[in-house]
Amino acid sequence: MLTLVTGTTGRVGSRFAPRLLAQRRPGDTVRVLVRDAARAERLAALGAEVVTGDLRDPEALGKAVAGADAVVNVAATFRGVPDEEAWAVNHGAAVELGRAALAAGVGRFVQVSTANVYGVGRGRPLTEDDESRPGGEMWGAYAESKIRAERDLLALDGLDVRIGRLPFVYGDGDPHLAESLRWAAHWAAAQRLQMVHHADVAQGLLRLLHAPGIGGRVYNIADDAPVTTVELYRLNGAEVPAEVSARTDPDPFFGVLSTERIRRELGYRPVHPSVWAARDAGAL
Repeated sequence: MLTLVTGTTGRVGSRFAPRLLAQRRPGDTVRVLVRDAARAERLAALGAEVVTGDLRDPEALGKAVAGADAVVNVAATFRGVPDEEAWAVNHGAAVELGRAALAAGVGRFVQVSTANVYGVGRGRPLTEDDESRPGGEMWGAYAESKIRAERDLLALDGLDVRIGRLPFVYGDGDPHLAESLRWAAHWAAAQRLQMVHHADVAQGLLRLLHAPGIGGRVYNIADDAPVTTVELYRLNGAEVPAEVSARTDPDPFFGVLSTERIRRELGYRPVHPSVWAARDAGAL
């Protein structure tokens, strides 16, 4: 099985690809598409086949998918980039990659998406059948481009697409946990953040990649215990600002995910059920 992985120099992809490489079976090949081959030297040393090119270049896409059995599209731009770049990468390039995969006869396409596509909360944990409702503090070009990519990929007739939606990702030395205080400074004390460790992102994506008969399905990939603003400060060893206690959480179920589907259908169980468990295991 030859699997193409994109986005392997980013925070999620750089931690997913080594795990995929470590779990190869005899005869399996992992191919990575990168713009700068020097940034993939570590993966090449682990046995990855490196293709150099830009995700937005049709010729590069053709080379990358040639002979592939599966694609895992991790590549994305997050907040902080111009809207047009978010749309170009998160939607345009993702859909073109899907079309190239379809033309090349790729059997499976795993699209990495975000829990931000749900928009506002529903007063309960969000399920994969919930429609996207634009709104909330995290809405914008990132969420809009990702939900549009999901829809357009699923609409490609003949392509077996599986979608994994991720909440806040942390662990393995990722600075994301420390960066969370940028947002937490504006939250209420009891406001919750749904999280998932990189090890469980990899576990979830590998289950989506290998499971038969799940084309067209969407899965939330998350841990069991969203953490509060106060906990985020304590995890970072920082003093909790007094003003957070004066605020009210406007949407108590914003971003809180149900993982019932991936548990029931794919046997997923988080290695790190909470960020506290990950901390105790030395996995932050």
